[in-house]
Formats: sequence, structure tokens, C-alpha cells
Amino acid sequence: LFLLSLDWGTENYVRKHFQAKFPGSIKSATVGFMSPSDDNKIKTPTYEQVCSGQSGHVEVLMVELNNPEKHFEELIRFFFQFHDPTTKNRQGNDMGFQYASFIFCGDKEQYKIAQKVRNELQTLLDEGALRSYDNKKITTLMGPLKEFTAAHDEHQRYLEKHPNGYCNHRMRFKVWPELMADDKNAAAAEAAPEVAEAN
Repeated sequence: LFLLSLDWGTENYVRKHFQAKFPGSIKSATVGFMSPSDDNKIKTPTYEQVCSGQSGHVEVLMVELNNPEKHFEELIRFFFQFHDPTTKNRQGNDMGFQYASFIFCGDKEQYKIAQKVRNELQTLLDEGALRSYDNKKITTLMGPLKEFTAAHDEHQRYLEKHPNGYCNHRMRFKVWPELMADDKNAAAAEAAPEVAEAN
């Protein structure tokens, strides 16, 4: 299990587009909320409390893969292809911590892989190999899984129920640019082996 931020828009891209690319890869996907902090006064927030920005939670999609060894890294790369990780606490017109780019990892190996991919992406931006985002600094946060609160049924598969519903995501690039070997090694070396709390 692991979680990607930005709930029903992410759900649509994962269920529809990632599954099309990797059939049978997704075992389950559930929209909801998670906070990186253990100190929140609101433990099981409502959608309205999260949207207010006062609960300290991020809108997320909890994903379970059938074969995480094969598809986890692929899904992390795909996540960066359809949202903007350079706009801190914002996606399109949606602003606030609840819209932060965030990856909640299930174990140390997932954390290491996700950080490696994030480092590679930052290198691509630094080298000018990608110009798909608003800015040039990756702001994506990472941390361990915490208590998950599922959103109510109306928000599950929301864009399947409402095909013309609001979604601020789009495919920003279709092919992940290739890094030089030295850059790949550097990105992997910089990936921390320990799961760390998000600051």
C-alpha cells in the first residue's frame, strides 16, 4: 500500500490511464485523506474540514498494486507526468496544504525508490530536459503512511460518475526523458535509505 496526493483527479489517471498502460496492475484505489502529522486534533476529517485547510490533511489516493515490485516505480513516474510537482501546495486553481504534492510510502524500499525518481526529475529540470511545469524546483513531499480516512462514496470514482467534473490534471509529458548514466547513479545515491517525516 502507498498513497499519492490529489484524490479524484489522481484516481482517474491511475484507474483509467495507468491501467491502460499496465493492465491488471491496480488491485484497489480509494480516495481519502491523510495527514503527515500524528498531532492533529481532527483524526477523521470530513471533506469540508480538509477543504478548509484547517485539518492538516492532504487529499490522497490510496493505491494497492497487484505486483508492486514491477509497477511501483512505474506509477511514481506516471504520477509526476500528470501533475505539477513544482507548485508548492497548489494544483491549478486549488491552493492550500490539502493540495500538496505528496507521496506516502509503505516501507523504506518504497521511500528509496520514490526519492530516486524525484531526484531524477529534479536533474532533468536542472538540465533543461523538461519544460512541462510552472517552476524548476520539485516541492513534492514524502513520508510514511499514517492514519487514512476514506472519502464518502460520492467521491469514489467521482469522474466516472461525473465525466465533465472538475479536474486540474493533464498529461504534461508522455515519455520520461533518459538520464545519462552518471546522473542516474547520482540520483540513486542521493535516495535516503530511511523513511523520514515530512517537514
